[in-house]
Amino acid sequence: MRSVSIIGIGQTPVGELWDCSARQLAYQAISGALADAQVEQVDALFVGNMLSGSLLDQEHLGTLVADFCGLHGIEAAKVEAACASGAAALRVGTMAVASGFHDLVVVAGLEKMTDTVGKDTTAGLATAADAEYEALHGVSFVGLNALIMQRYMYEHAVPLDAFAGFSLNAHRNGVHNPNAMFRDPISLEHYLKAPVIATPINILDSSPVCDGAAAVVLAPTAWAQRLTGGHHRGAVQILASASANDTLAVHDRRDPLVLEAARISSQKALRQANLRIDDLDLFELHDAFTIMAALSLEASGFARRGEGWRMAQQNEIGIDGRLPISTMGGLKSRGHPVGATGVYQIVECVQQLTGCAGANQVSQARLAMAQNIGGSGATVVTHILGS
Repeated sequence: MRSVSIIGIGQTPVGELWDCSARQLAYQAISGALADAQVEQVDALFVGNMLSGSLLDQEHLGTLVADFCGLHGIEAAKVEAACASGAAALRVGTMAVASGFHDLVVVAGLEKMTDTVGKDTTAGLATAADAEYEALHGVSFVGLNALIMQRYMYEHAVPLDAFAGFSLNAHRNGVHNPNAMFRDPISLEHYLKAPVIATPINILDSSPVCDGAAAVVLAPTAWAQRLTGGHHRGAVQILASASANDTLAVHDRRDPLVLEAARISSQKALRQANLRIDDLDLFELHDAFTIMAALSLEASGFARRGEGWRMAQQNEIGIDGRLPISTMGGLKSRGHPVGATGVYQIVECVQQLTGCAGANQVSQARLAMAQNIGGSGATVVTHILGS
């Protein structure tokens, strides 16, 4: 197996992008990544996306995007794993290059969520849950996370304001990300006064519905120096790519407060990279809801069970903290265009590892972990990147 590197990145701003179609967003991100990599043609395109069929009435997305981008005659496919679709697509692309089947691969994440009314978007997101045992009974995706958060607060005697630190950190970092949807800082007072959308989750605990696209170009590491010779930034190596699943329905899990798939995939990734958890310099986690941030920190080994929230409360997650997270705003401030999120995380890790993160730069960042969650923890894909 060959080692794989990222030689180009591209992204669009995240927001309610009503003036752009899905294919136009994909083109912006992919053309940006190809220009950044200084290549014009690739062997394959893998597009991470969750909702094109249910919200846009458009499947066959891989070929649609390839056609619009002028990438004719190549392999092209959509990869779907709910909210983890972006990272799942990256894993497919990584395996394609590592195996030798392809040499140059574009991986894109794409989602268009704001062209439909709220109830349709909510119904689309609910397809990430168990259709017969969860969605059929009217439990929305926000509702499932609210039940998990309520149980967590009860079992661990955690006050509601304990989760505020995750939101404050995300918005503080999003201020300096020109592609972030929300670029205003928030205060504890803002958090405490925020409207509740599903008890105990308030609007500042939750990532927004939005549109966006991000892309990376992959190549064998042995090619990377030649391909990026004289490049303004250089390549970043994919040291590990791991995926694991859990039950789709929360009630089927051995413990609903443990993200078992996150634990397994992060351990797999650390073994692949021959690293320990303390070696990592930053962690782009899946903070779709603040409770998911706490559970991810615990499952991945950064905090003990029931204490992930303490890292936020004690400001260990800031840019200068013990473990910087959501360094460019995360899902909360940058935004969560679901199928694209996993690729945005990777793009942001590349920015950090190449010293291109501007005011949000983590000092001497060499190793980064990115973790993308599908559903309420049913699919978790973890990557580790090295400068």
